[in-house]
Amino acid sequence: MKKCFILVLIFIGLACKDTKKQDTNVMNTNSVKKKEVVYQVFTRLFGNTNTTNKPWGTIEENGVGKFSDFTEKALQEIKNLGVTHIWYTGVPHHDVIRDYTKFGISNDDPDIVKGRAGSPYAVKDYYNVNPDLADNPEKRLEEFKALLERSHRAGLKVIIDIVPNHVARNYEGKSTPKGLEPFGVTDDTSVEYSRDNNFYYVPNVEFKVPVWRDGYQPLGGEQTNLADGKYTEIPARWTGNGSRLAQPDFNDWYETVKINYGVRPDGSYDFDRLPDEFNNKDYKEHYAFWSKKNVPNSWIKFKDIALYWLAMGVDGFRFDMAEMVPVEFWSYLNSNIKMKNADAFLLAEVYNPALYRDYIRKGKMDYLYDKVELYDSLKPIMAGHGWTDHIQTVQSGMTDIEHNMLHFLENHDEQRIASPEFAGDPKKAMPAMVVSATISTSPTMIYFGQEVGEPGAEKAGFGSPSRTSIFDYIGVPTLQRWVNNKKFDGGQSTEDEKNLRDFYKRLLNFTITSDALMGEYQEIHYYNKEHTQGYDHRVFTYCRWSENERLIVLSNFDANKEYQFSVKVPQEIIQKWGLAIGEYPMKDQLYGVEKPTLVIGDDGVGTFSIQVKPLESFIFKVK
Repeated sequence: MKKCFILVLIFIGLACKDTKKQDTNVMNTNSVKKKEVVYQVFTRLFGNTNTTNKPWGTIEENGVGKFSDFTEKALQEIKNLGVTHIWYTGVPHHDVIRDYTKFGISNDDPDIVKGRAGSPYAVKDYYNVNPDLADNPEKRLEEFKALLERSHRAGLKVIIDIVPNHVARNYEGKSTPKGLEPFGVTDDTSVEYSRDNNFYYVPNVEFKVPVWRDGYQPLGGEQTNLADGKYTEIPARWTGNGSRLAQPDFNDWYETVKINYGVRPDGSYDFDRLPDEFNNKDYKEHYAFWSKKNVPNSWIKFKDIALYWLAMGVDGFRFDMAEMVPVEFWSYLNSNIKMKNADAFLLAEVYNPALYRDYIRKGKMDYLYDKVELYDSLKPIMAGHGWTDHIQTVQSGMTDIEHNMLHFLENHDEQRIASPEFAGDPKKAMPAMVVSATISTSPTMIYFGQEVGEPGAEKAGFGSPSRTSIFDYIGVPTLQRWVNNKKFDGGQSTEDEKNLRDFYKRLLNFTITSDALMGEYQEIHYYNKEHTQGYDHRVFTYCRWSENERLIVLSNFDANKEYQFSVKVPQEIIQKWGLAIGEYPMKDQLYGVEKPTLVIGDDGVGTFSIQVKPLESFIFKVK
């Protein structure tokens, strides 16, 4: 059987002078054979078909999605989009402003809850799930287990959130299994710090609700018995973002309290440090190291929580604000997780590039958000004023950890691409998505609604336009059109929305089947800037290859300009590919275009002429 050579052309502004190969240790030790794709879905919004969208609306007014909305049909359509993992955001039981007392759930105080639906990162009970998501709140955990089973039958692995840095200010943990204790139950509240306290305290001082400003009032000013500007907490505890004030500021994470991991108030550590040589040791050796140590109580509590969800069938976790928790804790937690499930998918939110390698190597994280590097580089290019040259600057700096840096263009913290505050047009994400999904061996993540161009325009209440609110009961209009009264067939989608989703589907399915995207990378952007007339910083080209596939990725980031020129593939790469002088017909793998032809001349340089429309990308296969 003849081998096929693939050229992926993505006309995108990606500049790269550094032709360093990827770290072979990263590649050879990687057990993942194909790319992975994560679909992040805000669980309570996905199946909501109510289009009222009243600011600060209740469930009755604005509706809410349920676990049961993820039907076999819905999950199969998500899988068919080219998805391998689904991240159900907002599953653990967090604060909500709704009366569930008949189910044994206490009411939550609006003065310490953001929005009416509450923040998914203010968890109130780690051993149960959000009652809003259940058809029968009394059976909410059983309904989640059923969702797990449906997801697995659809061929999807399941990720949920764990938020080790903080918990809800009114954490109760009513569902904590027998023999275990909720956070804070045995704390010594007379002292600011003790190693085995779960929280930090402001001794003998009562907590005070923040001073509201900028016109903000809990629940939009609705008068209730609980929204009275008071919340009883004696003594006060440190707030989740580290504020030590008994009355946190309005911009602090006042709805949460910070977890104590054995870090003293002066910043010194009250636990054994991990020796530097553990950078190169596997999770089994990390596990053995900690099995001989006495660790702070909070470490054990979160280990028990993670193992509880693993035993239920969850396949991995997204860890919120991981850099605010000591790397030694992650070594402890993740090695315990991997001992139970070596294939568990562990994704962390870390924004400080100086910490990346510690959290991957010492902390045993599989993946970190590539936000500060690639995302922040692509954002101005999508908005129309960035140079693609910077993409290679970022990529060359990630050579040793490129596989570990998960790529995304949207998530719940970022602006929607289609919002006027960002790019204003979802099509401007198309070349960026091709680059994001094909430039490295790392997983790709998309946020629900991204595939149909959701602009996040609603004034939801606590949430503000441009980001789909994670705090309010709200509808997601473009997604609702695709959901089509729970037929999940795009029956109400516009032609533009259908075409955009088709693009994502074609691209993502290609990425999860390509061998070359788990292989080598080399940019040819700078070579073409030097040798190709008409080529500039609004386009980007690079090569990916494996033993069986050869790819050239080329994308046009310009929304207004069409390019026509002859792309050149340098002799160095042609030699690595083992191609002789001659002509090689190519076929685009996105839309099936059977042109152009790669011509390798006497000088060993490959050339092909191409016309690229605004925002267009190609993936060509050399036959």
